[in-house]
Amino acid sequence: MGEMSWGTHICAFYEAEQDLLDTNASYFAAGLEDNEFCIWAVSDPIEAETAKDTLRQSIPDIDARLAAGQMELIPGTDWYLQGGEFDLQRITGGWNEKLRAALVKGYAGMRVSGNAFWIATSHWKEFCQYEHELDRSLAGQKMVVLCTYSLSKSRAVDLLDVARAHQFTITRRKGEWEFLETPELKHAKQEIRKLNGALDVLSETGQAVFTARERVVLAQIVRGYSSKEIARTLRIAPRTVEFHRANLLKKTGARSTVDLMRIVLGE
Repeated sequence: MGEMSWGTHICAFYEAEQDLLDTNASYFAAGLEDNEFCIWAVSDPIEAETAKDTLRQSIPDIDARLAAGQMELIPGTDWYLQGGEFDLQRITGGWNEKLRAALVKGYAGMRVSGNAFWIATSHWKEFCQYEHELDRSLAGQKMVVLCTYSLSKSRAVDLLDVARAHQFTITRRKGEWEFLETPELKHAKQEIRKLNGALDVLSETGQAVFTARERVVLAQIVRGYSSKEIARTLRIAPRTVEFHRANLLKKTGARSTVDLMRIVLGE
């Protein structure tokens, strides 16, 4: 997957238990190397000692890191279903508390992994809500989360529910890894590439430099938003949007918004 930005929420479907172990070992090795605080919420089908043995194979000094508190292995069932009850606010609040403590200790951020032992339980609907809430709460947080799901225990509808609640989905089947993206993510990446390309074209042609706010407004124009929609998105007055639009036209020499789009996108 390469370098992951903060706030990344990953789903990994695994076929064999060894795939689950190997995935987490690589995931945590990268986090520890980058001075991140790591938490593995261990649950069925693996046990804590098995998890430790796997980590030792990839991270020779893992015992020292565990002793120093840079990494924790916690019982997944106890964390997610404390007292047999599911409490969304308690779980997300718990992650936030651990993140704050990690940052105070000087760690770069926090890396978490938990296995979806709840697939065949009565808590499936609640955990789906949790996944969506977690995805929203990660925005702007120095935190990366990996959620692992068993392919053999997941129904087709489960796969769809889970994929929608994560930014990235990877799966290992018959020894081969596949990387999937949600349609929303693909669309966002296309828009970013389009805008970046547009700005590159302008800089190469010696066009006047845009202000930070003009760039933001331009990004919304490229997406096809009206002045009212841009104003609502940016929480500014429509008149302010029109002011920035006029500046964009002036700086690019465009006669209209359509002409602006033609110049910006090089069409």
